[in-house]
Amino acid sequence: MPAGRGRKAMNTSPDPCELDADTLSAMIHRREISCRELMTAFLRRIESINPQVNAIVSMRDPQALLAEADAHDAALAAGASSGWMHGLPVAVKDLSDVAGIRTTMGSPILRDNIPAVDGLMVARMRAAGAILIGKTNTPEFGLGSQTYNPVFGATRNAWDTSLCAGGSSGGAAVALALRMLPVADGSDMGGSLRNPAAYANVFGFRPSQGRVPKYPAPERFFQQLGIEGPMGRTVTDVAKLFAVQAGHDPRTPLSPDAPGACFDLPPTPPSRPIRVGWFGDLDGYLPMEEGVLPLCEAALDAFEVGGARVEPLGRATLGVAPEAVWDAWMRLRSLLVGGSLSAHYNDASRRELLKPEARWEVENAMRTGALEVYSASVVRTALFDALNALFERFDLLAMPSAQVFAFDVRKHWPDSVSGRAMDTYHRWMEVVIYATLAGCPVIGVPAGFDARGRAMGLQLIGAPRRDLDVLRAARVYEEATGWPGSRMPDLSRGVGGR
Repeated sequence: MPAGRGRKAMNTSPDPCELDADTLSAMIHRREISCRELMTAFLRRIESINPQVNAIVSMRDPQALLAEADAHDAALAAGASSGWMHGLPVAVKDLSDVAGIRTTMGSPILRDNIPAVDGLMVARMRAAGAILIGKTNTPEFGLGSQTYNPVFGATRNAWDTSLCAGGSSGGAAVALALRMLPVADGSDMGGSLRNPAAYANVFGFRPSQGRVPKYPAPERFFQQLGIEGPMGRTVTDVAKLFAVQAGHDPRTPLSPDAPGACFDLPPTPPSRPIRVGWFGDLDGYLPMEEGVLPLCEAALDAFEVGGARVEPLGRATLGVAPEAVWDAWMRLRSLLVGGSLSAHYNDASRRELLKPEARWEVENAMRTGALEVYSASVVRTALFDALNALFERFDLLAMPSAQVFAFDVRKHWPDSVSGRAMDTYHRWMEVVIYATLAGCPVIGVPAGFDARGRAMGLQLIGAPRRDLDVLRAARVYEEATGWPGSRMPDLSRGVGGR
């Protein structure tokens, strides 16, 4: 349908790329902007900015995308909407299958892999009306919180292109921050929805176990650490996308019966003050780069002004020795990561194409015995029990989203933090493992910027299955702090800004 026919004239100000996804969805459905106009705007933004940061990869042909946008416009003209995402351009993290688009997982082994069918989460977004334009960059097999790989290269920070984007949802976070996407998906085992959100000044939500079921997946019983979820520039966008992604699927044994639609309402504020337990650095157990804790504590002060009550917690209140939790994490992570990569490792021609960290994970799995896995699960259970006991006193538990600020994009991972040597490629992200192991819903929220303009985030952790409560609390936090809307990259210069 030609632009402008049968709908209201488009309001040319502000730039539609600057608007949040929920506003854009409403405008599309009111016919105030066409899907073609929106697609054109985002394609121009991507063409202008993406070469500087390398956040979006495997882009589809623009003419094919415009034709798909026209089809979405024609459907609306006929009175048919696919759902909340109708006409929204979306690039999917390059760990999830999208029919007809390369899914490389950042590995040269899968450089030419083109799936025939969508993964379940992707299928749900497509069914809700999303137009899938390409992929967002990720580390090789999602390993590590720094987004670089030998297929597409490194993704650069939205605020300073000399710095890294975090990971593994680094491409998604940067694309959101720079308004190249209205909303994005990600996944999280070791903070991959939280760490890049922190470095980009956006929100990343890791739901409770099973809320967003993953299919296809060869192993669907033990795989409880890695979870897919939504990212956005507002809590409302996060909740709306979560509602699309979530919901039971009979092929996934651990997904709860609750439908995704139960999250499709704006998260209303809690009826009483939010009680927050602040773990900080666990009495110095977790090394933190200078400036991380004061920034997060200042954000919590603003949260208190907004009506929350914050109480400091020490290492002892974790309930389990953090050294034992790390040891359990190492064994359970290696079991899952090593198992998933073992077929590549066992093929000599593919083994050499795996990055050293991937080979290390498989070799750790090979050295881990069944009784060690059992013992690790016992520790995990003890942590779950201890956090559940804390949730009788607190609505949320809070920690920084990362132990360091974004670092040099040329560096694969920090080898030391605050003078302490890191003994693994992911030890510098130890702060995220507690919510993962306990299966808690947790949202990474912006906490502000340091004097050098580097963004940091804060984890707000809720009780298991209390996803909606976490989103409601995050809305209160958003309104109290003003992040991320009160500070944005200077898009007139492409990237960066203060």
